Formats: sequence, C-alpha cells, structure tokens
Amino acid sequence: MKTHGWTHDPVDLLRVDEEFSLSDVDSASTPGFTGDKADGEQALEGRGQVLGNLQERLFASRGDGTASVLLVLQAMDTAGKGGIVRHVVGGVDPQGVELAAFKKPTPEELEHDFLWRIEKHLPAPGFIGVFDRSHYEDVLIGKVHALADAAEIERRYEAINVFEQRITATGTRIVKVMLNISRDEQKQRLAERLDRPDKYWKYNPGDVDERLRWDDYMAAYQTVFERTATPEAPWYVVPANRKWYARLAVQELLLDALERIDPQWPAADYDIEAEKRRLEAS
Repeated sequence: MKTHGWTHDPVDLLRVDEEFSLSDVDSASTPGFTGDKADGEQALEGRGQVLGNLQERLFASRGDGTASVLLVLQAMDTAGKGGIVRHVVGGVDPQGVELAAFKKPTPEELEHDFLWRIEKHLPAPGFIGVFDRSHYEDVLIGKVHALADAAEIERRYEAINVFEQRITATGTRIVKVMLNISRDEQKQRLAERLDRPDKYWKYNPGDVDERLRWDDYMAAYQTVFERTATPEAPWYVVPANRKWYARLAVQELLLDALERIDPQWPAADYDIEAEKRRLEAS
C-alpha cells in the first residue's frame, strides 16, 4: 500500500511473526507512515469515511450471511484503548457495533470456564465487536499474578486457539491488537491524570502496582504472541506512544478485515417499480 501516507501496508508491518520480539519494538515509532501528526489526523478522517461505508454495508447485509469482525484490544493501562474506541470505532454507525469491556470476573463467571463469559459477547453477523481487554487477561494477569498454576495457563493457550479457530470458521474475522507504549510514556500519562481534575476519574492507584510488574507483563505478552498468533487470528503490535499513529494503524487493520469480507448491499426483496408506482399514488 502506498496511499494515504503509507509507504508499506501496516497489516504486514505490524503482524507478529515467528521471529517477533516485543523488546525490539520502538513504541514511539510510526512504521510505514511518513507523515506527522497533522497528516495522520487528516488520513484518519478521510479513511474514516471508507470505514463507515464498509461497516454500513456489513450491517445492511447481516441477514444474508454470517460475517462479522471482532477487534480485540489489549494493552497496559493508559495505552489508548479508549481513544481507539472513540476515534476509530466511534466514527461508524453505533447500531452496528457491540462493545464489551471485561473486568475482574464475577462470582458467577468464576463458576464457569474462562471462555464462558467471552462467548456471550461475540459479535452477531453484520456487527463489529470490540473487546476492551478480553480472554487474554486470563493468561496475562493469570500468569503474572499466579492466579492459576502453570498447567492451567498452558491449557488456556490451547483453549484460546481452538476457540478462535472455531469462530473464524463460522465467519468472524478477528483483529487482535496489542497497543505497545513504553514504561516512560505510561508514567507521563499517569502523571497527567494526577495533574488534571478532569482526569482524576481515570486514575487508578492499582496502575502503579501493576507498573512494578512491567517486565513480567512484557514477558507474558511475548509468550501470548508465541502461543496464540495463528494464521486464522494473527496478532498485531501497534506502537502507541503517538496516539494519532495508533488510531490510524488500528483503523487500517479494521479496514483490511472489512475489505476482505467485501460486504455487499443486499438486493431488494420487493418489486422496485411496483413500489415506485404505489408511492407515487399515495
């Protein structure tokens, strides 16, 4: 791809492969995009119109097929998941979007297998589903905080692969994104939340506790990529120190998924000319 400011297709540049190492990612970089923030914001707006059209076609065709898209957003705190939801997904018709934010499991959810609560929020045909955190919490937090033993974590990796293979086989395209910010950038963003009264509500003292386990989380993410990046459901690691770039890159990943589906406007299930005559006479 050499349009809209991109010199290379971000789908190829950001996809995790067998040789991928998270430690090699420059969180402040803008792989494949030559422009600056202003160029990125302009491209985001222009491509947003294309995204909106494809999403409307997907939603309109929901009665004719099984296609849907699932965007999985994983990241350390402050990495910009909310900004992706607002500025990328928020630009399409909300009636065709299903958003699920997964928090600490409830007592009822803990009585079931970890994928039970995830299954209930999979997008219906014609919809874009967004997971703000996801089933990957159960192998990330579970591993870092030793909430499950090693054998159970291993079982979960395989269960995730089987689960994702099944849902992709039934028509859901999965776009798994890790927004990768640096530890220093996270510190600056947390500090900003403490300096601005309008951001106090976004600050969680527990985020500082999790920072102390940064290296453990990075190692856990690396294992996730090695164990669950599959041809059916690849991972994409998006440098996220520059919010504008992260939003633009995720937009392109969503566009790629929708373009591969290539949803079509449904044909009329009525006699068009007859309806024109009826309307004229009414």
